Amino acid sequence: MTSAANQSPQADLFIGIDSGTQGTKAVVVDREGGKIVAEGHSPHTLIEDDTGRREQDPAEWIQATSTAIEAVLNHPSVNPKHVRAIGVSGQQHGMVPLDEGGKVIRPAKLWCDTATALEAEWMTEQLGGPDSVIQRIGNSIAVGFTASKLLWLKNHEPEHYKRLALVFLPHDYINYWLTGEKKCEYGDASGTAYFDIRSRCWSEEVLNVIDQSGKLLDCLPEIVQAQEPVGAVRSEVAERFGLGKDVIVSSGGGDNMMAAIGTGNVVPGVVTASLGTSGTIYSFSEQPVVDPRGELAAFCSSDGNWLPLVCTMNVTVSTELTRSLLGIDIQTLNKLANTAPVGAGGMILLPYFHGERTPALPNARASLYGLTSTNFLPEHLCRAAMEGTTFGLRYGLDVMKRNGIDPTEIRLEGGGSNSAVWRQIVADVFGCPVVCPFAEEAAALGAALQSMWCYLGKKGEEVTLKEITDACVPLDPASGARPDAGRASRYSEIYEQYLKLNEIMKQMY
Repeated sequence: MTSAANQSPQADLFIGIDSGTQGTKAVVVDREGGKIVAEGHSPHTLIEDDTGRREQDPAEWIQATSTAIEAVLNHPSVNPKHVRAIGVSGQQHGMVPLDEGGKVIRPAKLWCDTATALEAEWMTEQLGGPDSVIQRIGNSIAVGFTASKLLWLKNHEPEHYKRLALVFLPHDYINYWLTGEKKCEYGDASGTAYFDIRSRCWSEEVLNVIDQSGKLLDCLPEIVQAQEPVGAVRSEVAERFGLGKDVIVSSGGGDNMMAAIGTGNVVPGVVTASLGTSGTIYSFSEQPVVDPRGELAAFCSSDGNWLPLVCTMNVTVSTELTRSLLGIDIQTLNKLANTAPVGAGGMILLPYFHGERTPALPNARASLYGLTSTNFLPEHLCRAAMEGTTFGLRYGLDVMKRNGIDPTEIRLEGGGSNSAVWRQIVADVFGCPVVCPFAEEAAALGAALQSMWCYLGKKGEEVTLKEITDACVPLDPASGARPDAGRASRYSEIYEQYLKLNEIMKQMY
C-alpha cells in the first residue's frame, strides 16, 4: 500500500458510499490496483414502535455520510485531489418527503416499516387486485414499497402531505445533498411500486390512485440512465472535503443493485444472497422477469438491465436477538451453532420478528416450534436461528427457480456470510455451492465501481462493467462451501416441515 505522497499523479480514486439501516459505510477504490484502499463507517439510530413504525431522520444519513467520507479521505493512502467520482448506494423503498425549499418535512419511512399495510391493501384493491397490479407495473404493491408510504402520509399527516413538493428515495436524497440535482435512476425507482419496470417510466395509474389531482407526478425526480452522472459535487461539499472541482456523482442505486455490482453479479448464472439485517436473493437478467404470483420483485438493475429479486425481512435480526438473549458474542454464537446437529435438535424457527415480505405476511410474528425438555438448549437455539432464516431464503430461491432462474453459484454477502457454519448451512439448504467475494462491503464497493464506470464512460473510454468487476471483485476460495448430499437431503425434509408449519401459523396472523 503506497502513501498519498508516493501515488502517481494518474492514480484515479473512486468513493463508494452505502447508506444502510444500521449505518453508513464508505470505501475508496484505487483504479490502478483495483483494490479498496480505505474504509470508514458511522452508525444510524432507528425510530420504531410496536405498530410497525420504522423511520430515520435523513439528517443522520448526511452526518454519517460526512463522517464516513472524512474517515476515508484522512487515510494515509488517499489523496482527496485524486478522487474522480462518487457513487451512492442506499436502503431501498424509503420515503424522503421534501417541501418547496428542499427541506425534509418529516422522518423518512423505511423499507422495514409495516405501518402502511392497510394502505398497500387498499391500493391493490383499487387497481383491480394483485393480478391487475402485476400486469400494470410488473410488481405487486408490497407493504415495504414506497407507494403505500405516500398514501399513509396523505391519510395520516395531511398537513405534511400538503407541503410535499419532492419525493426522494434514500440514495437519491444523498445524491441531492452532494450535487443539488433532483434526479434518480431506474433500479431504485423500480422498488417504489409506482414505476413500470417494463417501460421504465413512472406509473400515472398508480400515482392517481394515491392522489387524483396529478400532484405526485410533479413531485418525482428526473430519471437518468445507469451510466449517466447525476451531476458534479457541489462546490461547498468539494471544499469541505478537499476534493477537486470536477468530481462527479454517478446515478447510484439501491443497496441490492449496488451489491450485485459489488459481487460481480452482472452476467447470467450468478446469484447473490445477502445475509444482512434483512435477506435478499437476486440475479442478473437481460429481460424483465415478472412473477405472475407477485412474490419476486421484478426490479431494474443499476447497470441498465434487470435484477429479479426476492426479499425476506429477518436474517441477522434473528441471530442478533438470539445472541442478545443468551448474552454471548458472535464467536460463541457460531461455536454453539456448529456443535448442534442438523435440524437443531427438532427446533424450527419461523423468523418473522419484523413481519415478513416473502411470503407476504406483514403482520406475522416469530414462532419457535418443536421444543422439548431435552432440546431446549443454547446450541439448538443458535442453530435454529441460522436454519430458520436460511429456510426463508430457500423459499426465495424456489420462487426464482419457478421463474426460470437456476443458479450455478451463490455469492454470499452481508454480516452473516462471515460465519463458516452459516455458509455451510446455506450450501446444504440451497443444494448449491457458495462463495464470498474478498470485499465485505459489497454495496459500497459496487457504488464505487459504478462511479468508475460512469467516469470512464464520460471520458470516452470503452470499458464494460463486467471488465471492471472482473478486475475489482476477486472471490475468496477459502470461503467456499459445497453441499453435502446427506445433509442436503435431511434439510430438504426439514424444509418441507418448515413450509407446513408456515401454512398452519398463517391462520394466527
